[in-house]
Amino acid sequence: MPRNFYRPDFSDYVVHFTKDAAPFSIKREPTKELNRIADLSASGRLISILTEKRIRATRMPWTNQPAICFTECTWASLLDHATHYSRFGIGFSKAYLFSRGGGPAIYLALGLLEHQKAYAGHNNLPFEPRLFAFMTPFMPPYAPKDYRDRFWRKTKSVDYTHEREWRVPHDLDFDLEHVEFVIVASYSDMARAPKPLKDGIGRDKWLIMDNYARIEHLWPVHRIPD
Repeated sequence: MPRNFYRPDFSDYVVHFTKDAAPFSIKREPTKELNRIADLSASGRLISILTEKRIRATRMPWTNQPAICFTECTWASLLDHATHYSRFGIGFSKAYLFSRGGGPAIYLALGLLEHQKAYAGHNNLPFEPRLFAFMTPFMPPYAPKDYRDRFWRKTKSVDYTHEREWRVPHDLDFDLEHVEFVIVASYSDMARAPKPLKDGIGRDKWLIMDNYARIEHLWPVHRIPD
């Protein structure tokens, strides 16, 4: 697999962070499975994913299409991503996700989306559902006021391009050998993880965020918010 030796701002890996909040679609689709996920903490969800060897796709905001979200895992932004989601995650190679139907998310300017709606197709969606699952509106904070007033009219901007997001538009089944790394908050989180998971993945692949935060405190080389 080609590696980005000459592009240190890119990574060959992506990570799916778990979180404590309920899935976005639970209000519209309160299925038994979503209710079970909603009751789990971020750490509990991670262990559930690893035990079942499956990440379940849930419906995305704006498109209402099922997908699993990943963010490109660069060393310099790992702590910041954890701040926005949680300190628990599971990492895969981009090559593996691509082989399973995944790929980069598409950030679409809302003006272009309005043009595309003239060609609405199946079920009156502006795009074919499998394509639509990869999309997120793009309304950056620097958008002109007249553009924002025309297409958005909301106070909060929508700009996730810093995450360099990847998506898989369906449930992802995997074997432990496909897991490139596991992120946990502390050594005690790793210690509590079931032994078969640590044996199957390899203890050297478990990354402890407390250690990373300590390194950044002692040798601050990245711009990490307080």
